[in-house]
Amino acid sequence: MAWIHLMIAGLLEVVWAFAMKQSEGLTRPGPVAVTVVAMLASVWFLSLAMRSLPLGTAYVIWTGIGAVGAFVLGIVALGESADPLRLTAAGLILAGLLLLKFATPH
Repeated sequence: MAWIHLMIAGLLEVVWAFAMKQSEGLTRPGPVAVTVVAMLASVWFLSLAMRSLPLGTAYVIWTGIGAVGAFVLGIVALGESADPLRLTAAGLILAGLLLLKFATPH
């Protein structure tokens, strides 16, 4: 269950990052509210995952899901650059996350 909690926490990190971008510098109340709620929920799910996962594993995977997810959402939804060097960098982050997941005892 810890890995499911961690995935939810990471996906919520993507939600709050996107909402923060949409808030235009925290000036739009709707996106600001989504940002705050998603942040709180993300940290709560992270805390649930940390009940049984090692700190380093949980934290790195949480931030990695958020980073790669926000990167992909930026390309897909906001038209950000998808040049080969950026894609390679994101791929390396993803590879590191997978290695860390498989290196962590269940």
